[in-house]
Amino acid sequence: MSLNINSLLIHGGIDGDETTGAVNVPIYQTSTYKQDGLGKDRGWEYSRTGNPTRAALEKLIADLEQGKYGLAFASGLAAISTVLSLFKSGDKLVVSDNIYGGTFRILDNVFKNFGITYEIVNTSDLEKTEKAITDDVKAVYVESPANPLLTVTDIETVAKIAHKHDKLLIVDNTFLTPYLQRPLTLGADIVIHSGTKYLGGHSDTVSGQVVVNDKALADRLYYLQNAIGGVLGPWDSFLVIRGIKTLGVRMDRHVANAGKIAKWLESSEYVSKVYYPGLESDPGYEVQKKQADGAGAMISFVLDEKYDYRKFFENLKLITLAESLGGVESLVCHPATMTHAAIPADIRKKVGIVDELIRFSVGIEDADDLIEDLKQAIEASKKG
Repeated sequence: MSLNINSLLIHGGIDGDETTGAVNVPIYQTSTYKQDGLGKDRGWEYSRTGNPTRAALEKLIADLEQGKYGLAFASGLAAISTVLSLFKSGDKLVVSDNIYGGTFRILDNVFKNFGITYEIVNTSDLEKTEKAITDDVKAVYVESPANPLLTVTDIETVAKIAHKHDKLLIVDNTFLTPYLQRPLTLGADIVIHSGTKYLGGHSDTVSGQVVVNDKALADRLYYLQNAIGGVLGPWDSFLVIRGIKTLGVRMDRHVANAGKIAKWLESSEYVSKVYYPGLESDPGYEVQKKQADGAGAMISFVLDEKYDYRKFFENLKLITLAESLGGVESLVCHPATMTHAAIPADIRKKVGIVDELIRFSVGIEDADDLIEDLKQAIEASKKG
């Protein structure tokens, strides 16, 4: 039976436990499995290689992304590291010009040591993106919307450009989740998630996921997953499965709140710029509407120079200053000193990650309460 996304969230992957009739997949809290003889296992050998609870999550995320093969990791960066391990010395990646700081850090401080290089490009500019694809480039790595400036890349067109040159397209889909955007259906080869964020949704577990369609690529990734060993444990796999069951209702509320708050920010005197692809004034609005079922719930804004951003953070009462995003609670962060501190200051400034930039992960609280908290904190931060 073919299911729509809201039913897949609950019944996709491995639905319940056939042995006992439990409606939830059990937590197989084991490191190893009894074998019936030499070379005679029951499908499981060792939990780094495979665990039934993790396998249920891996099947679920593959179903949701309309992919064939899913893999679950101990964190988003463990997922990213394993994907980057597909490449070898002399290979190069074209990378979106505003991406998660941890992705930049591992590219610049770890994989560069192994001879894997990168070029930062505004991937929303299709001409620049294609121009950057030289012979040594093996993949284009995109976040859309990107972190933290919510830049939108036309995934379908970039996929066509990459494939024309026989390159892979890797898309980090953390901000939108498969509920709103499914990059594999747009031509991407690899989709990455930080499941810590919206998939888990409750700020109580850390995880990463990867989905692909190509079997040869999947086999390479499964080999690396087992060889490197950054796998997700059974308890955390269970928590992410549980979180995914409410993803649809949560995302509907997240997006509704974000749309209302973005419009309020745009019309206010408090900010000089709002980044949100759900606003008609946003340069990525039309592409976002074409390739996704919503604009997500991440907003970034630049506080007007009349206000002190440090005091703004100090005066928040309902909204929490913290790393991460995508939980039911609203969080704000200061990209320049928190999530994107690993990016050199000159690069931050060039792309627009200024000191006054604030990233807002809109939660599912009452939108009017969130607006009131923003308003009183900004007003309390007025200079002079």
